Amino acid sequence: MQAFTSLTGIAAPLPKANVDTDQIIPARFLKSISRAGFGKHLFANFRFKDDREENPDFVLNQEPYRRAEILIAFENFGCGSSREHAPWALMDFGIRCVIAPDFADIFHNNCFKNGLLPVRLPRAVCEQLMEDARLGGNARLTIDLERQVVVRPNGEEIPFEVDPLRRHLLLNGLDDIGQTLQHATAIDSYEAMQRASQPWLNGSP
Repeated sequence: MQAFTSLTGIAAPLPKANVDTDQIIPARFLKSISRAGFGKHLFANFRFKDDREENPDFVLNQEPYRRAEILIAFENFGCGSSREHAPWALMDFGIRCVIAPDFADIFHNNCFKNGLLPVRLPRAVCEQLMEDARLGGNARLTIDLERQVVVRPNGEEIPFEVDPLRRHLLLNGLDDIGQTLQHATAIDSYEAMQRASQPWLNGSP
């Protein structure tokens, strides 16, 4: 998993509450268990018209937000089904951080498992950051996970909180498998001891 330490990038304002996972990545595109390739279908029902022509009114079809790495939304982001494809699609598009007042629990957990940082900030602050984002490509936000602050274009720092364990895992790029591999030496030692004490488990007499 790619580590997340600090990110300075373009933020896209999405002033919507209750953005569900079927809006993030519609079910008709869930045809693979590979994490790659979903970005082109991100927000498909918003980004494209029925004839697959781009909807010019949707923020991610506009400059400079086509290159956004940060998304700012309102309450209950990621509600709906538990599909892990939702953070996959966001990350495959290029989004590494979502800022919202709160998130659906399963989506929130899936973000951390896949290297996507969800940042909880009050709605009034999200509205303020959306105004910053509307200033254009030069008005970039910085998300500093190590210091746990969002830095506005004017230099103001806004603190946020992340669970200490999840922060550690993101900073070090550790998913569930990565955590397990940190104990590889102890696991190998235990298995060697088991093979020696119970050889019949391995087909030995």
